[in-house]
Parts: sequence; structure tokens; C-alpha cells
Amino acid sequence: MSFIKLTDLDLAGKRVLIRSDLNVPVKNGKVTSDARITASMPTFEHCLKAGAKVMVMSHLGRPEEGVFSEADSLQPVAEALAAKLGRDIRLIRDYLDTPPTVADGELVLLENVRFNKGEGKDNEALSKQYAALCDVFVMDAFGTAHRAQASTHGAGKFAPVACAGLLLAEELDALQKALANPARPMVAIVGGSKVSTKLTVLESLSEKVDQLVVGGGIANTFLAAAGFPVGKSLCEEDLIPTAKALMEKMTARGASIPIATDVVCGKQFDENEPAVTKAAGEVADDDMIFDIGPDSAQALADIIAKAGTIVWNGPVGVFEFDQFGEGTRTVSMAIAQAAGFSLAGGGDTIAAIQKYDIYDQVSYISTAGGAFLEYLEGKTLPAVAMLEARAKD
Repeated sequence: MSFIKLTDLDLAGKRVLIRSDLNVPVKNGKVTSDARITASMPTFEHCLKAGAKVMVMSHLGRPEEGVFSEADSLQPVAEALAAKLGRDIRLIRDYLDTPPTVADGELVLLENVRFNKGEGKDNEALSKQYAALCDVFVMDAFGTAHRAQASTHGAGKFAPVACAGLLLAEELDALQKALANPARPMVAIVGGSKVSTKLTVLESLSEKVDQLVVGGGIANTFLAAAGFPVGKSLCEEDLIPTAKALMEKMTARGASIPIATDVVCGKQFDENEPAVTKAAGEVADDDMIFDIGPDSAQALADIIAKAGTIVWNGPVGVFEFDQFGEGTRTVSMAIAQAAGFSLAGGGDTIAAIQKYDIYDQVSYISTAGGAFLEYLEGKTLPAVAMLEARAKD
């Protein structure tokens, strides 16, 4: 993967337009989690230090395209950013009509790109309007790199120079390290409620990894495929043959999908539901499996301890309820203590990392959900393809 990096360029006095992912949760006009703002700060600070005229753009929420709405304004983000930078940040709304005048070493925030007609469809005229604002376009929003939109893809196509920001470059380096030439053995942990939503990821990883650990509702379909009863658990009957085929394919090349030997069940999905540990073969017709048992969790911890590379996307149980969280906690702690390179991504995964307080012990945590998964699937991300094409110009 070759693209121009922000750090390769002289930015002094240049108009720099940064596409960041500042799509943060906002409640009552205040940002409630600033993780994405924090992740974007090194790129902002690098450009300011270099004496650039910095313009930052992002989307927020899902407003009706082409219509301004107060609820999706970036004003709360501007305030959070101002607090972090210790200076006032102007939020500019009519930047397409009147290109903003920005001083060297100043940063302004451009209003929500989704208020602009044609943003979602990668409209060429809009892309050219964005590109005309700058001398250098910086794509730094890995979270939206899988979408070909005017602000993520089109703007970079037409800008005088297009490069990857610090966050995007870091994300891509981590993904390359984990997937292109991984240290072995390589273990992937894929959790989630349904096989159908993660099927392409499972198929892609099944060709690369030494052990493919399935968790959550997905694991139930594999348990059923291995001939175990799953009671009333979430299970996709129609995908049992697919699960069987994946298991056979991996076994044939000396790899494996570890199947739980014990599970934690309840009768209903409730935070006060008592947790009952059972052998995998003893699940009753009215049981629902909500976690892996201690023996299975320990077996996974042993696999993780020996791994050279660990890719983690999704919990292995209903960890929101503590009594069904032990499996995910054991796996989390094993990843935290593992000597191998660990790469984690996805909303539920980050929630587990925060719950078990292992943030500083995972080698790399991706800020992206969809883009992270699409990269794991081996798909080409439009924004990354654009950066590669522009590096050849």
C-alpha cells in the first residue's frame, strides 16, 4: 500500500482541508464521548504546528441531505475541540458559497458535510467545490473510508495534493501488520449475534488464520453444526451447513474453529437472570446460551497466550450482564497479557475494552466499525484506493 503521508509534506502557509471522523455522540448539546476527537488531535496539531491554514470537515448523525438541522450541527464538536486546543474554534456554515479566510496556524471547523446536497452520492460538482478550498486534502477518517462520498473520496480526487492523515496512516499500518504479513500463529476472535452479518468476514479470515474463535450468537450456529443442542438460543438454522463447511475447510488445512465444551445458560434474556454453567451436550430445550463456560474460556486464553497475532471483533457472550460476562472478561484479560500483536475494532469490542479497563494493553484499537470489517473481508476501501491512485499522479 503506497500513499502520500501528511508527514511527507511542507504545509507552511498552505490551505489544508482535513476530512476527519468527528461523528461523536451528542446529548443535550454536549459531546458525551470525545474518543474520536482525541484520536484526530495529532493530525490537527501537526498541521497547526507547521503553520498551515487548517479547515476540518466531518459528518455527524444522519440528517436529511441538503437540509440544515440544529440537532446535527457540529457546534457541540466545535466547543469540545476548542476546549482541547485551548482556543476559540470558528464553525463555518456557508463555506461552499464563500470560501473561509483562515490565518496561518488557525483551525476552523466546517459545518456537517451531510448538509450538502450530493455528499452521499460522491457528486462531482460538490467534490470539486471541496477540492477548490485547499492546496492539500488530508483524508483522516478511517471510519468512513469504506464509503465513496464527496468528502471522503471525490474531494481527494480533485484536490491539488491528497494524502493520508496520521490517524488513517496508523490504522492502515496496524491492519497491514495484522493481516498482510502476520506473526504466527494467528488467531481471530469474531463475536456478534448473527453469522449472516459476519459471514464474509468469517469466510475471509478462515483462509488466513490458524484459529478462528467464534463468539456470541454466532457460536451457537457453530455449536449446532458440531451436533450440540442449543435449546432456544439465537441460532441461524439455515446457516448450519455454511458453519459445517467452514469447520471442514479449516480442519483440512490444519487450522481450527474451537468449539465450546461448556456454556453458561439462562431461561430468559434479563439482567437478573441466574447464570447456570453446563457441559455443551447438556443444554435443555428451554435454555438460552449467553456465554462460554470457564473451561472453554480458559482454552481460548491458552490459545491467545501462544498467538503471534490476535484480531478481535466482538465479545464472546452477553457481557453487558455481569453474570454472562466472564467469558469476554477472560478473553479480554488474555489479550491484554498476550505477547503477540493485538488489533481490536468495532463498537461492542471497544465497550468490552473499556469495561475491563485494558485500553493501554491492546496493541492497536481501531476507531472504525464498518471500515474495519470491510478491510478484514479483504474489500477495497474507496478512500484508500483514491489515496493510492493520487500517489501515482
